[in-house]
Amino acid sequence: MTIDDRSQVPSARRIVVKVGSSSISGDNAGQIGPLVDALAAAHGRGSQVILVSSGAIATGIPYLQLDGRPTDLATQQAAAAVGQNVLIYRYQDSLDRYEIVAGQVLLTAGDMENPTHRTNAKRAMERLLHLRILPIVNENDTVATHEIRFGDNDRLAALVALLVEADLLVLLSDVDALYTKPPQEPGAERITEVAYDDALEGVEIGSTGLSGLGTGGALTKVSAARQAAEQGTAVILTATSLVDEALSGAPVGTWFAPAGASVRTL
Repeated sequence: MTIDDRSQVPSARRIVVKVGSSSISGDNAGQIGPLVDALAAAHGRGSQVILVSSGAIATGIPYLQLDGRPTDLATQQAAAAVGQNVLIYRYQDSLDRYEIVAGQVLLTAGDMENPTHRTNAKRAMERLLHLRILPIVNENDTVATHEIRFGDNDRLAALVALLVEADLLVLLSDVDALYTKPPQEPGAERITEVAYDDALEGVEIGSTGLSGLGTGGALTKVSAARQAAEQGTAVILTATSLVDEALSGAPVGTWFAPAGASVRTL
C-alpha cells in the first residue's frame, strides 16, 4: 500500500526503521529500550518491522580498550566483530519483554549490487517477516572495505526499504527534523513536509553530521529519503526519542511524501 499521509502510518503493512550509532551506543545505549518499545508497539499492531541499526563499531570500541574510533580498517573490522555480537544481544534482551525474536542480517554494498545475493537477501527477509521475526540489518563491517561500502546506513536503509517494498521508512538521528539551515544556527526553521519532487531550493543541507556525531548527516539522510520516496515509500526523518510518536502517526519530524505511482527498482 502507498502511505499518502501520516494518518495511515499506524496501519502500514511493512516498516523499515533506521537508527544511527550515536543514538544507541555509548552514553545513549539506554535508548535501545524505548526504541524497542516503539518497534514492539508497531509489531503488535500487525506491521512487519525491519530495523536497520548502525553501532557495531561504536559498541565494540570499549571492549577493545580503545580511546576512540579506530582509523585503520583492520581495527574497525575487529571492533565491528565484537560490537555486532554485543549490539544484537542488547536488542534481543530488550525484545524478550515482548516475546519477539530478532534475526540478524549483515549486508555489504556488493550484496545489493549482485543480483543473486540481492535475491537471497530478499528471500531471507521475506521469510523472517512472515515468521513474525524482527530482522535487524547492518552493514557487514567485518568484511567490508573502504573502497566498497554503503558509506552510511541511511543509504542501506533506503535500499532495504526498496528491496522489501516497504510502505514506510523512518530515519532516526539526534535531531528532530530537517531544517532550512543547520538547526543550531539562528533563524533555522523546521520543514514539516517535502513533496517527492521538491528541489528544496534555498535549504542549506550540510554534509556533516546533524549534530556532529556518527558517520551520516543531513545530506545522506535527505538523499536516502528522496531515493525511497521517489520509489513510492513514505519517509519520516526525526529524532530517536520521537520514534514512538512517529510510528503512531503524530506530526513530528519531516515527512517526505511518496511518489504515488512509482515503479520500484534497485
